[in-house]
Amino acid sequence: MSTDAVITSLTAAVEANPDDVPLRLHLAGVLLDAGRSGEAIAHIGQALARNPQDGEAQRLMQRALGGGPTPAAPAAGPTAGPEPATPASPGPGPAEPAAPATGTPTGPRPAGGRPEDDPLAAYEQELADVVPPRFASASDEPEPVTGDDDRMFDVEVSTIRLADVGGMTDVKERLELAFLGPLRNPELRKLYGKSLRGGLMLYGPPGCGKTFLARAIAGEMGAKFISLSIVDVLDMWIGNSERNLHELFQTARRSAPCVLFLDEVDALGHKRSKVTSSNMRTLGNQLLAELDGVEGNNEGVFVLAATNTPWDVDPALRRPGRLDRVLLVLPPDAPARAAILEYHLRDRPIANIDLRRIVNATEDFSGADLAHLCESAAEYAMADSIRRGEVRMIEQRDFDRALKDIRPSTKPWFATARNVAMFANEGGAYDDLVAYLKRRKML
Repeated sequence: MSTDAVITSLTAAVEANPDDVPLRLHLAGVLLDAGRSGEAIAHIGQALARNPQDGEAQRLMQRALGGGPTPAAPAAGPTAGPEPATPASPGPGPAEPAAPATGTPTGPRPAGGRPEDDPLAAYEQELADVVPPRFASASDEPEPVTGDDDRMFDVEVSTIRLADVGGMTDVKERLELAFLGPLRNPELRKLYGKSLRGGLMLYGPPGCGKTFLARAIAGEMGAKFISLSIVDVLDMWIGNSERNLHELFQTARRSAPCVLFLDEVDALGHKRSKVTSSNMRTLGNQLLAELDGVEGNNEGVFVLAATNTPWDVDPALRRPGRLDRVLLVLPPDAPARAAILEYHLRDRPIANIDLRRIVNATEDFSGADLAHLCESAAEYAMADSIRRGEVRMIEQRDFDRALKDIRPSTKPWFATARNVAMFANEGGAYDDLVAYLKRRKML
């Protein structure tokens, strides 16, 4: 067998078992014999990274660097490798490296303190671009802080589009009217005096895709996306919570066009008449000021808020110019449920699934409920495969079994919403909810 064929076989074996150090070193020796020292050094360096005191790896490394093969003889001191020869010239070399440049780690040296007492330090300098250093350099100086303005909040770029959102036709139409249309048509926007700012509050049962929809809006607009919850704002020190909220809006303004998503806005903007904490009242006032753009221009900042309990949100937040548009996000309809089920089953082994039957049996299920249903059906199929000792597909019987255990999580929400629609629909704020409940004969 030719040398190249042996190297190919050994390389495949090392790739299949990268932690086999003796096999890797054997491959390195064959590569050295074939004159391919560059490839050999890479394998020897990985072996030394696992065990810097591996004598065989040290001997091969010295040979690869031009020192030639040497017998295995333990040396005094912490390194078991032989002392490299002293070069004739005083310049830097493998045996006596020059003083390292700033930021070049050489690792701790033996007690003697001489570079030649630690040949691995020379190897590290020689192979700085191939093998990571054994020890990171330490510095008493603090690391410089850059980008201080955006240090608290992650500015994301969403890759989700509205086409990825199943159903929600009415919601998409309203978003097209309020945000997407004006953004795509700047000349018409100027003609009609439509500003690129605004706010929208999404409300509905939990698990129906409000957060996913917000990311899809950012992706559709080609805008940056910042998500905020109350834990990102609250601070134990007086005044810090308000400052955190201001910095968040400043980050969004610098990143415009930007979608700023306020998750669980009822926690941040609770009705001030029911808030007993003066700190939370002050934080609510700060949110109102930021939405008004008192301390900065909100042009290009789209504020999206989501809540499960809009009746707990301070009415001042829903004043025109703030979160002036309110959209109800309902459980997915039949076409949307079919799309969601297909999405969650796309990478799973399925057979003889009656999708229409499952869709008809999952009315009032949220998107999260449907994902849980698919997960449960997969669990039943996997448990049966383990018990029988043979793999089988996920079948309709697994979904039938899962449907006996899983109930729609939206029922409690609609029970509360029904009372609000009947007795607290001042000014027609929940007319869309009333219409839905009437269609479902729940009101």
